[in-house]
Amino acid sequence: MPVFFSSLKFAEARNWDQFHSPKNLSMALAAEAAELLEIFQWLTEQQSKDIVNSEKDIAEVKEEIADVFIYLVRLADKLNIDIEQEVLAKIALNEKKYPIDLSKNNATKYNKR
Repeated sequence: MPVFFSSLKFAEARNWDQFHSPKNLSMALAAEAAELLEIFQWLTEQQSKDIVNSEKDIAEVKEEIADVFIYLVRLADKLNIDIEQEVLAKIALNEKKYPIDLSKNNATKYNKR
């Protein structure tokens, strides 16, 4: 079953659709993203990379990533946005903003060069 349909069925079965306005979903998405951020907040760069070595910690990361994705899917559904199509369009736009010859090995934002 596709993720989109699963999250929709889950919300419908609980009659939560009434609470899933774009405003509420975007706020929930931000809150879940903050919970993901909190996991990494005080880690060093290396500790953040090594989190995959801890079953407990990576399980927490997986749950938060799933929560972020669920709210993102629900928000896109409410706004009739095809996430896959928009991601591909954004990658195409980023390819123009960040040409390889100017961006490779360079973390400076395109408008700050």
